[in-house]
Amino acid sequence: MNRSSSCGCSKAGLCSILRAGPQAAASISGSRNYPGVSGMVRLYQTDEGVIVFVQVSGLPQSDRPCRERIFGFHIHEGADCGGNMEDPLADAMAHYNPGKCEHPHHAGDLLPLFGNNGRALCLFLTNRFSVDEVMGKTVIIHDHPDDFTTQPSGNSGTKIACGVIRQTV
Repeated sequence: MNRSSSCGCSKAGLCSILRAGPQAAASISGSRNYPGVSGMVRLYQTDEGVIVFVQVSGLPQSDRPCRERIFGFHIHEGADCGGNMEDPLADAMAHYNPGKCEHPHHAGDLLPLFGNNGRALCLFLTNRFSVDEVMGKTVIIHDHPDDFTTQPSGNSGTKIACGVIRQTV
């Protein structure tokens, strides 16, 4: 069996979609308290939904064994990564939630990012939004994992990094 075919890398599969390039992307930068965080979020529109591909480095690390960090990851409704002294990323606003759903059913509630020596890599498919619907919105990384229960934001803690979703050329 051709190994590339078995992992979704057929002519019309995942590899083909990724090679074609994303329709939108967000360049991630850490807040003033987390300047070493950087990365990229790429969004690929498909017939089944949006493939979200996240690559981040410079994430805070735990110094205790068996305590690698897990980070909340969301799309927020704001169009800017600015803020104020109390919240450097306040302009990102709240989770993207056009359907006015309870948490964790906001369109912007996404999978957590699992830290791996200060890096994270995540790839998933979601039908909660289209690329066009989130264009100009922000993606946020929080310093704690989303508990998928607490209203309205999942108790995911401080916003540590942000990027604005923009159309790719």
